[in-house]
Amino acid sequence: MDTELWLSLPQTIEKSKKQYAHFDFRTDLSKCADYVKDPNNIATHSFYPFIHYKKKMIKYFLRKDERGKKVKERDICYAAHIDRCILQYYSFLLNQLYNRRLRTDNIYHVPVAYRTDLHENNIKTSKKAFDFMRSTPRNYIMIGDFTKFFDRLDHNYLKKQWCSLLNSTYLPADHYNIFKNITRYSRWELDDLLHLNGLKDTKSNRQKLNKRQTVLTREQFHKNRSHIQRNKYSYGIPQGSPISALLANVYMLDVDRYINQVVTSYCGLYMRYSDDFIIVLPLIDENAAIKTLSELTSYLNTVPGLTLEPDKTQYYLYDNGQLENCGKRFHADADTNKRFVNFLGFTFDGNRVSIRSKTISKYYYKMYRKAKTITKNSGYTSNGTKISGENLYKHYSIDGAKNKNGNFISYVLRAADVYKDDQFFEQITKRHKQKIRKALNRGKMVGSVSINPKRNSE
Repeated sequence: MDTELWLSLPQTIEKSKKQYAHFDFRTDLSKCADYVKDPNNIATHSFYPFIHYKKKMIKYFLRKDERGKKVKERDICYAAHIDRCILQYYSFLLNQLYNRRLRTDNIYHVPVAYRTDLHENNIKTSKKAFDFMRSTPRNYIMIGDFTKFFDRLDHNYLKKQWCSLLNSTYLPADHYNIFKNITRYSRWELDDLLHLNGLKDTKSNRQKLNKRQTVLTREQFHKNRSHIQRNKYSYGIPQGSPISALLANVYMLDVDRYINQVVTSYCGLYMRYSDDFIIVLPLIDENAAIKTLSELTSYLNTVPGLTLEPDKTQYYLYDNGQLENCGKRFHADADTNKRFVNFLGFTFDGNRVSIRSKTISKYYYKMYRKAKTITKNSGYTSNGTKISGENLYKHYSIDGAKNKNGNFISYVLRAADVYKDDQFFEQITKRHKQKIRKALNRGKMVGSVSINPKRNSE
């Protein structure tokens, strides 16, 4: 796509606009494009520290009669406004080169995450993988996951891949300055900024901070520079910047090409979604499968920064509609408790595809938590916002799926349509409105919230 055309697109401008407060004043690409496009400006640009916080990620699980959750934390860094526009622009430039390289290397359909030109969602991509498994009567499958992917990306290796993408032996001055910013990055903790503004770390106070023009005055910034933390390691890039996802894909160019060459030599399939990947080797005997996948594992362990997560590396044998976890035959310490292939939020048992159980658990957990909030606080959130039972139906029932923005049920309906299988709809929606009503009744607050029993009846 032409650069000037991209810069003029409404979605480009809108994406560059952010309402959060940072160390600089708000701006977007409609206002700073001329500055951003000049390589001389970028070569000498002084980047602000990222603002950093830990985002809690709730992982849900459902095992037989046990349902629960685990809380994980992810480091999130967000850039100053002018910095974000620069990184967004250079992400576009590199992405143009990256897409061309994928075609040249015959790996266009291998990386399926963070793509701007693939025009496929997780539903269609997962269906391709499962359809491929079922297209032959027998195949071996490997599911892999890299440990702390973004946190361990090696800076020298990233630089090498970046140069390769530019077809250059060194990074031009503007690219090198961005490389330094994304590898030797500095950050300022959000909770420190809240404290300096006399605010406690609460959701309402974060919103209050983001209504300000800047998080600190110029004087405050210089007076408190001791709060700035720098990445002193030779690895790791910040998650949350506009260019990080693309650079992670660029990092994997040689890996994707090599693995794909090996796998396609067996007429197989290789797909990678960020730090997760799947390999399918059809019509191959077990000894050859063990040898091939072991060699690929050994190769991955030689790539700087890449370490396979042992607990998430799974091996399966698909044989005429039967799926077997055969991990012990590939690795003595393999976990053979997982009986299904999980990929992009869907589960394959050798016969049928369904939505992952933990995805369903997450849906119901959120619904029950919202219902509890409604009934416990007489229809008001802790911030004083009025919520209702009808609103709960809107966000968690088939009624809301019909609205413009849709909800999780909308996603389920799309999956059912793509897979041509009503099982998806039945799996998640069976008596779901009755469960919502019971959740509200359980709090004995039905009379205090807005519920229309006729409209929301099963």
